[in-house]
Amino acid sequence: MPLIPMRVLLDHAAANGYGVAAFNVNDMEQIQAIMAAAEKTDSPVIVQASRGAREYSQDAYLRHLMLAAAELHPRLPIAMHQDHGNSPATCMSAIAQGFTSVMIDGSLTEDGKTPADYAYNVRVTREVVQAAHAKGVTVEGELGVLGGIEDSHGAGLTGDEALKHLTDPAQAGQFVAETGVDALAVAIGTSHGAYKFSRKPTGDVLVMSVIEEIHERLPNTHLVMHGSSSVPQELLEIIRQYGGQMKETYGVPVEEIQRGIKHGVRKINVDTDNRLAMTGAVRKVFAESPGEFDPRKWLGPARAAMQKVCEERMIAFGQAGQAGKIKPKSLRSMVTFYAKKAK
Repeated sequence: MPLIPMRVLLDHAAANGYGVAAFNVNDMEQIQAIMAAAEKTDSPVIVQASRGAREYSQDAYLRHLMLAAAELHPRLPIAMHQDHGNSPATCMSAIAQGFTSVMIDGSLTEDGKTPADYAYNVRVTREVVQAAHAKGVTVEGELGVLGGIEDSHGAGLTGDEALKHLTDPAQAGQFVAETGVDALAVAIGTSHGAYKFSRKPTGDVLVMSVIEEIHERLPNTHLVMHGSSSVPQELLEIIRQYGGQMKETYGVPVEEIQRGIKHGVRKINVDTDNRLAMTGAVRKVFAESPGEFDPRKWLGPARAAMQKVCEERMIAFGQAGQAGKIKPKSLRSMVTFYAKKAK
């Protein structure tokens, strides 16, 4: 099965009440881990790459790794997504490289750090939507600015300032109508990286009510949770046990993500959990076998550790068992879909 538009997966998830994990990748082992987990659980797949990942792996390598994944797992529906595109140019380059879905993050200016105003966000998002939909490619936008309420993450927003940049439910409908995005990433207090919360998050720092209100207003809009790794304490302990230094930190509890899925969340971004699992596995090998120098002996366990996390998330989010039920659609068929929708 060729790579398919992400919209196909999100539509099926919405119709059947589940969410789909979107796993970030940088290299072959990570893609292999995701695909092995999807094969084992019969799950649809969203593989996503950030701008940094594309620079690290180089587009040609990444493109052929994804084509290999599709070739080796022909029965699984797979979408290839550009994560946090900072400009229309970045999104267009991703489409040229075979990505079937792109995110334009117009909540920030092109530097990826400075909060943008609403007009700018609408303008760049609409530009990407028009160009991408003409090729059948899915578009995710963002309203509000990702950043931790407790600490300086994302755009460096903290406390009351961060609260001001949470997604405005009243504005969400206007944004979706003006841009035509397929999916909307919402800011609810999460942030990238391992250090999201200094304590198990409660409603004052993880504002799930924003998702619930947006879904009530926009029941047919696919919502996206960014920065949604759960940062399992057992993974932190493995790293510490084998010489790593991880401060106390907490992620987004799986039960809160499941709450979001009940209220329209269809895509859940997961990256840190996989990094933690791989790092712990590598540290364990080197601690127990300090003379080891064969990369296969530590990359293999790292891959297996990430696969386990992916399987757990696929099951928890409800996507397990759904792959065989999805009828794939081509980019060309989506061009027709968007043309009819625009009339």
